[in-house]
Amino acid sequence: MRASPRPAREAAGLVDRGAGVCMLAGLAQRAQWILGQVQGLMFAVIRTGGKQYRVAEGETIRVERLAGEAGDGLVFEDVLMLGGDGAAKVGAPLVEGASVSATLVEQARGAKIIVFKKRRRQNSRRKNGHRQHYSLVRIDSIADGTEASGESDGA
Repeated sequence: MRASPRPAREAAGLVDRGAGVCMLAGLAQRAQWILGQVQGLMFAVIRTGGKQYRVAEGETIRVERLAGEAGDGLVFEDVLMLGGDGAAKVGAPLVEGASVSATLVEQARGAKIIVFKKRRRQNSRRKNGHRQHYSLVRIDSIADGTEASGESDGA
C-alpha cells in the first residue's frame, strides 16, 4: 500500500483546506529564514547566469554552468542586497564594494528532460532529449565592503 503524500505536505506547510491550499502553517519560520533574521546569519542576494540567488555562508547552491574546474575559487561581484543582524543594504542596482567568495564544488549535468512534439492526424512526431549543465558552488564568505584595510594611504 502506498503512503499518502498528506504528511509530507503538512510538514512542508501545505495543508489542504477543501478547494484550495493554505500556506499559513510555518509561515513565520519561512519569513524569518527569508529575511535572514536568524541570529547572526548574514545573507546576500547575488546575480549569476541571469538568475538571482539568496545565499549565506556555508551553503551549497546549484547555478548555471560557470567556467572553471572543481576546487577553483570564484568571486561574485554582482551583489544586489546584503542582510543580517542590522538593517539590510539594498543596491541601486548593486551594493557598492560588496562581494561573495565561493568555491566551485562540481560541474555536472541535470536529469534528462524529454521534449516530445506531436501534430495530430499528420503522422508527425519529434522526440528530443536535453540535459542542462550546471555547477555546484559552496559559499565561503560574504564581504560587505566596509572592512577597513590594514594599510594606510599616507607615507
